[in-house]
Amino acid sequence: MSDEYQTIRITDIDESERPRERLARLGAGSLSVAELLGILLRMGIPGENAVQVGQRLFKDLNGLRGLQKASFDDLCNQNGIGPAKAAQIKAAIELGYRLAIEAPEDRPPIHSPTDAANLVMYEMAALDQEEMWVLMLDTRNRVINKHKLYKGSTTSSQIRVGEMFRPAIRIGSTSIIAVHNHPSGDPTPSPDDVAVTRALVSAGKLLDIEVLDHLVIGQGRFVSMKERGLGFG
Repeated sequence: MSDEYQTIRITDIDESERPRERLARLGAGSLSVAELLGILLRMGIPGENAVQVGQRLFKDLNGLRGLQKASFDDLCNQNGIGPAKAAQIKAAIELGYRLAIEAPEDRPPIHSPTDAANLVMYEMAALDQEEMWVLMLDTRNRVINKHKLYKGSTTSSQIRVGEMFRPAIRIGSTSIIAVHNHPSGDPTPSPDDVAVTRALVSAGKLLDIEVLDHLVIGQGRFVSMKERGLGFG
């Protein structure tokens, strides 16, 4: 963040250079994370303007991912962040997530593992526990629904393959993509991940529902089991 915010109030800055005015003139992309948070917070506290509070929040919670993971109470416990400001931050994060999962008819088709991962990584990378989800696609490879099936360790002995396909059968989906996360942040597939994938691919052939991929989501990265040939022999 620029040094200009370290000793003066936002109201002391030339009006054309204040975060809100620059956003209106140049777009939100021209602002730093601290400035964007400052706009959300609106007001600072004694000794810190709103942008400085945003900068401290960003640092203390370990970046945007930390902000996303932080609970409402976690935010309220930060100096200068009461219930109203915490609600504003959580609302902004939720809006960002809902934009990422906009109505299926408005989404482009899934052409690659990256396309699919981009639909879920924002939310899944922030999960504290392992979860298994199923993305259901139509004949044009557009995601028409998402179903969360398992929470906790998703080993091959715990997953019932039939349950993975039941939502797809119910809505008439022609293909699915299995997705689960590794809370450790390392998306390297485990032997259980390979076993689950192999069972899903076999069941999909019997049910005439193609398993397009099985993605493992980590911290800011993912692995496509299909690309690595794991379970798709």
